[in-house]
Amino acid sequence: MQQIPALGLGTYRLKEQQVIDSVRNGLELGYRHIDTAQIYGNEAEVGQAIAAGGVPRSELFVTTKIWIDSLSADKLIPSLKESLRKLQMEQVDLTLIHWPSPNDEIQVAEYMAALMEAKAAGLTAQLGVSNFTNAHLQQAMEVVGADQIATNQVEIHPFLQNRKVVDFAREHGIHLTAYMPLAYGKVMTDPVIQEIASKHAANPAQVALAWALQQGFAVIPSSTKRSNLESNLGALQLTLSEQDMAAIAKLERGERLANPDFAPHWD
Repeated sequence: MQQIPALGLGTYRLKEQQVIDSVRNGLELGYRHIDTAQIYGNEAEVGQAIAAGGVPRSELFVTTKIWIDSLSADKLIPSLKESLRKLQMEQVDLTLIHWPSPNDEIQVAEYMAALMEAKAAGLTAQLGVSNFTNAHLQQAMEVVGADQIATNQVEIHPFLQNRKVVDFAREHGIHLTAYMPLAYGKVMTDPVIQEIASKHAANPAQVALAWALQQGFAVIPSSTKRSNLESNLGALQLTLSEQDMAAIAKLERGERLANPDFAPHWD
């Protein structure tokens, strides 16, 4: 099973030419992990940029996510086939359930079983979940087994450290992917992070990413600027001290940025 590359390129909120440019720049700079989703409305553009990018498919790790209107057993696989058509691929490396079904109208067992079918059919190499509470993750494990869940992709940044979810996933050997790792740029203006950055001759974004990477999370920051995409890669070379990590740990304030009206009851 291919490991999820630690630093990926997120494409949330990026549309049309913007996402084509971001993915193209990312591939040129060395990114090999690209994260998209059905609801982003950019799978076709992501596919176009990858097709034109010249990087062999075998070197890429591409993730997409099933939206809440396609979670039922009769819709999940057809929706994934449509995603593959848009992406111009026969298989994605990872397919996630984007959110649990609102109010659990569709049971976790139904869509996890459908996702396992999609894997068996060769449509996705791996499967996982996103925005799952511990209760949802427990149900998912009961259906497919913890070893089948490649990751739980959740919001994690210095101001929302999601420790209950992190601890529960780790207890069961499930990897975590941190989305919004820069808290929509809020890390850039935090004095504690700024001070750590200046000590390491780094920038605050690199510090926030290194903080997540050092905990074993994958991170998927997005950017429309080539210079930022390049700079973010610098986080892979940055090692924070125990004191740095402890100082950032104190920034937790439960500041959740992704909280739509259909979100589950968070841990």
